[in-house]
Amino acid sequence: MADQADTRKIATLLEEISGTISGGLDAGKTASILYRIGCPVPEESLLAEMRLYSEYLPMAYEYPFTDEQRYLHFLWEAVERSPLCLATNFSFPFRRMIAKKLFRKCGKNFCCENGVRFNFGQFIQVGDDVFMNAGTFIDSKGGVTIGNAVGMGEYVRVLTHTHSESNHAERIYGRVIIGDYAKIYSGAMIFYGITVGEQAIVAAGAVVTRDVPANHVVAGIPAAVIRERRTEGRQHETLNHRWLFDGAFQDE
Repeated sequence: MADQADTRKIATLLEEISGTISGGLDAGKTASILYRIGCPVPEESLLAEMRLYSEYLPMAYEYPFTDEQRYLHFLWEAVERSPLCLATNFSFPFRRMIAKKLFRKCGKNFCCENGVRFNFGQFIQVGDDVFMNAGTFIDSKGGVTIGNAVGMGEYVRVLTHTHSESNHAERIYGRVIIGDYAKIYSGAMIFYGITVGEQAIVAAGAVVTRDVPANHVVAGIPAAVIRERRTEGRQHETLNHRWLFDGAFQDE
């Protein structure tokens, strides 16, 4: 009975936070959410003056953060400093509600583990049933599009820009696209402008510097095609991209 009561308390807290976020965020509302998750700020006025690291990057001058985008980023990062981060039945739904407001697009059943970071959430698009595992970093300045039922392993890196060797101030941006039902395994790195094809697999530790063809597996540094994906005739939904036991958090 105690466990059920605790679960109801978490559900109630999530509902309250969702109501606050859906109505639009300002410094006061953000401060109240931070207090509820155990990360209070000394003064509300300090929160209004705080700025993100990303706001000191050149892209932010071309695409300035709105106040609400800034507060959503704060909340995403703050939950990592809260004991509630360890409660998956809180942190998964919490990140999902932030993503639905902050990302350019966020489909249903978005699942995200601890330690996932990104610099411009407003440049990220994710489809349905996307899973990001612990420690993934997405440099989204050049734009990132992730298709349906994509799984990303621990400590994946997605980079969407590079610098000139002769002049560091010169930057090249390129959107990364990851097709439906692709899987990116732990520690892989994907460089700017790359497209990972539908149902492709990027092996653990691979460094992807060229496009990955659909239904193929790439591995190595730099990554090269090693074979076709062994689908045994399965496609899309029949590949059974269910990330947690019994499809937890994929019930929408």
